[in-house]
Amino acid sequence: MSSVAVLTQEIFNEHRSGLLPEQSNAAVAGTSVGEEEDALPTYKEAFPPLPEKAASPEGTQETANAWTSKIRSLKSSIITQVFHVPLEERKYKDISQFGEGDQAKVCVDIMQKTGAHLELSLAKDQGLSIMVSGKMDAVMKARKEIVSRLQTQASTTVAIPKEHHRFVIGKNGEKLQELELKTATKIQIPRPDDPSNQIKISGTKEGLEKAKHEILLISAEQDKRAVERVNIDKVYHPFITGAYNKLVGELMQETGARINVPPPSVNKTEVVITGEKEQVALAMVMIKKIFEEKKKNTTTIAVEVKKSQHKYVIGPKGNTLQEILDKTGVSVEIPPSDSSSETIILRGEPDRLGQALTEVYAKANSYTIGMVSAPSWLHRFIIGKKGQNLAKITQQMPKISRMDYTEITVDPKFHRHLIGKGGVNINRIKELHKVTVRIPPDNEKSNLIPYRGGPPGCAGSKEGAA
Repeated sequence: MSSVAVLTQEIFNEHRSGLLPEQSNAAVAGTSVGEEEDALPTYKEAFPPLPEKAASPEGTQETANAWTSKIRSLKSSIITQVFHVPLEERKYKDISQFGEGDQAKVCVDIMQKTGAHLELSLAKDQGLSIMVSGKMDAVMKARKEIVSRLQTQASTTVAIPKEHHRFVIGKNGEKLQELELKTATKIQIPRPDDPSNQIKISGTKEGLEKAKHEILLISAEQDKRAVERVNIDKVYHPFITGAYNKLVGELMQETGARINVPPPSVNKTEVVITGEKEQVALAMVMIKKIFEEKKKNTTTIAVEVKKSQHKYVIGPKGNTLQEILDKTGVSVEIPPSDSSSETIILRGEPDRLGQALTEVYAKANSYTIGMVSAPSWLHRFIIGKKGQNLAKITQQMPKISRMDYTEITVDPKFHRHLIGKGGVNINRIKELHKVTVRIPPDNEKSNLIPYRGGPPGCAGSKEGAA
């Protein structure tokens, strides 16, 4: 066992006095013992105390600060985002050409043009999932290109006072460019010599809603008339707008004020009201009255519905949610698509919740998924020459899609690498290729890993695992 000797002032003094006799010869050389004693250093001279923090020299303090200051953490400049293009909004729907043809050329061109990296996969519902990686600016530019070149476009117009157009454009067009990039839309503003006050927006339905909302907010900021803002909890917005925006339309017609309620895709609670002071005041009173009544009289119930069935409750472009709200007066709240939650919340008056619940279950179960097991050698006969048999089946029954089953052989010692830390690798494969994958547990000692999903997904996930 090692030991540590501690040198105290008493031990030092004792050691110092013990040195004096040995130095007596120094007197012969003309130096007295007293002088020699004076020449020996004291304890404080030999071991000066460390300076206090406050009294430390400026240079020392700076050095200490350099070591003790927090080191700024470095963050990766590369981000990854996944965009989904529904089947009905895809420009290129020919499954036999997936990964090649015009669609592939467009993707290569987008990567070269923006510097972002694109990976495509086909979802079970034949929608297109696109994973985009790169720097933030490159990803946002790639998103805009994807929307304009791989997704069918819709258009709408929004009317704001002509004198507000310049605020939408901004200095040197910077505001307009920022707005187009943020919403992935194309915004066309009439020339100054054009008397029209209509601004045309082109893009996806979600992009149109966001762009229209942002333009109306800019106009409201510049409106010389009265502008009022009221914060209403997001969950009560459907009761302000009404089904298919009928109620908010009636409020605007009755009051003469312009009421801007953020669409569901915009996570904001602020409702903006503009118009003459009397009109705005009346609209404020009516909106607050609806909010207070619904807050007091409504209640909620939560139901569990499989995540895969949520899209049938939402319906095309959210029409099913609007239909349920119109029929029952009950708002149906669906968790975000990137959430794993399967809980759907119904909010409304107690005597209406039962009817709404029946509607939700009916819509959720309106579509089912079935599988037919067939040996792989039969697949080509089912598909037919150039997919003729499969095309005939899907044309007669368009809601039917094909699911494939395949297996790959992987040595069990590599299974943990396939799974990844916390399941990150296997979850990425599942999400990217829209397949189900079963990794056999260790006690099975099996080297077969089964995959189930759409044909492109199975092929892609097999390559990803390899």
